[in-house]
Amino acid sequence: MEHLFTAWSLKGHEIKNRICVPPMVCFGWSDDSGMVTERNVAHYRAIAKGGAGLIIQEATCINRQGRLSLDQLGIWEDGQIPGLRKIVEAVHGEQVPIFVQIHHAGVISATGDRVCPSDYTCVHKGIEKRGRELSLEEIHQIEEDFIQAARRAYEAGYDGVELHGCHSYLLSQFMNRLVNRREDVYGPGGMEILKRILEGIRKVTPPEFIVGIRLGAFEPELSDGIAHAKWLEAHGIDFINVSYGFDLEARREKPEEYPFAEAIYGAKKIKEAVSVPVFAVYGIQDGETAEAVLQDTNVDMVNIGRGVLVNYQWANDVKEGRDPGKCLYCSTCMWRVDADKCAGRLKRMRESR
Repeated sequence: MEHLFTAWSLKGHEIKNRICVPPMVCFGWSDDSGMVTERNVAHYRAIAKGGAGLIIQEATCINRQGRLSLDQLGIWEDGQIPGLRKIVEAVHGEQVPIFVQIHHAGVISATGDRVCPSDYTCVHKGIEKRGRELSLEEIHQIEEDFIQAARRAYEAGYDGVELHGCHSYLLSQFMNRLVNRREDVYGPGGMEILKRILEGIRKVTPPEFIVGIRLGAFEPELSDGIAHAKWLEAHGIDFINVSYGFDLEARREKPEEYPFAEAIYGAKKIKEAVSVPVFAVYGIQDGETAEAVLQDTNVDMVNIGRGVLVNYQWANDVKEGRDPGKCLYCSTCMWRVDADKCAGRLKRMRESR
């Protein structure tokens, strides 16, 4: 594991290896209040004990209207700061840095009044979602909501924030020219809203506070994702965590013989185009694959998501040469229903006896 367990520094923050635990929403753990529960705190403490170099907290919503689920964690009011601080303290207690992903779902929100850069209708997870076009006043309020969410994150003690700009959510909708058909300054490309959010966050947080983005590689094409990454680098983004964007309006690509997922190929091409740190994700479940991705792409970190849900000790086990187990991609994720019934966890426990 020549690269995987090499320490590095991100804007002055020491990171002990190249393993990032990406945002993964824990549905049903909170409620309509968006408040942190003790279960959330214990979850992130266990992840931190597992040996990863960096944790990015699950998508945490900037306002009530933009929630992807009605029990999603929130960062839309100051009253949520004490609970969020408990997560930070639990993770920092294990000497691991933590960012929080700040999020708005846009047209695929779980709330009644769905919004989008332009009027847009899609079917998401079998449900038709219709979004009305945002007014300029509403866009300005959403910008302010992102800025104030970052301010709350800083006050709660997080080392930084990750803007959620992929997975079909609002910032992704702004960046995808097949979704965003506006004819004003907020039109195709979607960079005006990001420009104002970034400028606003820098005004309410200190210079050492990290601001990154989860960015779609294919938005809708790889050339667009690369252009977005270059723009973000020029405007001071601290890292780019590459994944899939608005997938209903995307054209994924990779060479036929490429051994990893399209998202990893996208991260490789984006890393070739920018000098800021880039993270890669998708289907990485064992140490050998993680190492191979790092060597092939030259990215700075790999995201280990499902593997960590199956085994909180994933990083420690890989470092010590033990089989960390793997997610079995069940049709219904039993981890989300009852972690003790997770098929991957149960299989690993049987094989480790």
